[in-house]
Amino acid sequence: MHLTRVTAAGGGRLAVRESGPAGAPAVVLLHGWAQTGAVWDLPGFRTYAVDLRGHGESDDFGDYRDSAHWAADIEAVLGHTGPATLVGWSYGGLVVTDYLRFHGTAGINALVFVSAITEIGRGRPGGETGPVMRAALPGAITDDAVLAAFCRAMAPGLPASTVGELTAAATSVSHKVRGELFRRDVGSADVLKAVDVPTLVVHGTQDEVVAPAAAEYSAALIPGAELSLYPDTAHAPFLERPERFAAELLRVAR
Repeated sequence: MHLTRVTAAGGGRLAVRESGPAGAPAVVLLHGWAQTGAVWDLPGFRTYAVDLRGHGESDDFGDYRDSAHWAADIEAVLGHTGPATLVGWSYGGLVVTDYLRFHGTAGINALVFVSAITEIGRGRPGGETGPVMRAALPGAITDDAVLAAFCRAMAPGLPASTVGELTAAATSVSHKVRGELFRRDVGSADVLKAVDVPTLVVHGTQDEVVAPAAAEYSAALIPGAELSLYPDTAHAPFLERPERFAAELLRVAR
């Protein structure tokens, strides 16, 4: 793994964890709320796992509420990687729609939404949460013990060592950043309807962080999207069912 720094609009630096053979399909990976790019492990691909602004090794800079700033971050990353498949897990799916809102599918060969929200705000169907997420908020924004409980509950079948890594990543994110990411109100119906690249929507049927209904919503709006529901899977299909996820990603990655 090689860590690269990409300078985003506004001068902040984004950490991008690069790995895999140069000739493999290029995949840009966006993690979820209060996580880092270290969550991904996808051998067989040329992966660029981004630490979102304020997370992991990336700088804490600028505004967290404006879609234009998130879009500029991904534009900077794609400027570094070249055309790629863009994958968004959980909150990362919202960041994908931020980019699409301003740039369409420029630089994107295919899209993959994984247990993702595509909207945020009260009553937004693309951001429908489940009981684990509702129980965690607002406590997990400032209380590390509540955040640790959330990490244990998001995918209960994961090994304790993996849960420990998720928890360490989560608690390293500042209270400010944890809170700012939720202080947004974004609808994405028009953005999703305009997608014109192959799109895969992956979701666990037992996800209690982001409701499966959120995946059904986005898959119904994106022209030609494929909805792949994983039985007996919670909020992290790529960790819980890595072989199936890698096979499906290989099928759609361009």
